[in-house]
Amino acid sequence: MRVLIVKVSSLGDVIHTLPAVTDAQRARKDIQFDWVVEENFAEVPSWHPAVKNVIPVALRRWRRNILKTYMNHEFRAFKRALQGVHYDLVIDAQGLIKSGFISRLSKGLTIGLSNRTIREPMATLFYNKVYSVPWTEHAVDRVRQLFSRALQYEYDPERDRLWY
Repeated sequence: MRVLIVKVSSLGDVIHTLPAVTDAQRARKDIQFDWVVEENFAEVPSWHPAVKNVIPVALRRWRRNILKTYMNHEFRAFKRALQGVHYDLVIDAQGLIKSGFISRLSKGLTIGLSNRTIREPMATLFYNKVYSVPWTEHAVDRVRQLFSRALQYEYDPERDRLWY
């Protein structure tokens, strides 16, 4: 199974997603992840053995000069890299409009948190399927629950307390 993770920034958010990747790898031996992440943090997802490819994106830099980004074809190259693989699932673990847009650009069934459980509810317009996870949960547990529901395996927060 081929899954794309869209969690572009910030460093803490990227690190908070790693335990969910570990859970998924343990539950589904056939799983392989690619990950879209801000270029400054591109090394972090590659630390995990279940992550095959990291697709860097330069949204922070591109926002400074959108015309230059378009003219030098950098965005088009990113889009080609993103669409070069058809994914079984695309999980937007960020829940922002920018990550929702990236999720929708890719090829695959897009999944994210419901509009009542994310910071930017309009991001759900980019998803094919949504799951609710309470705001009261820790960020790590929220992502772990999203992955377990999207990938259809059991997550027990008491049993799976270790975050490695």
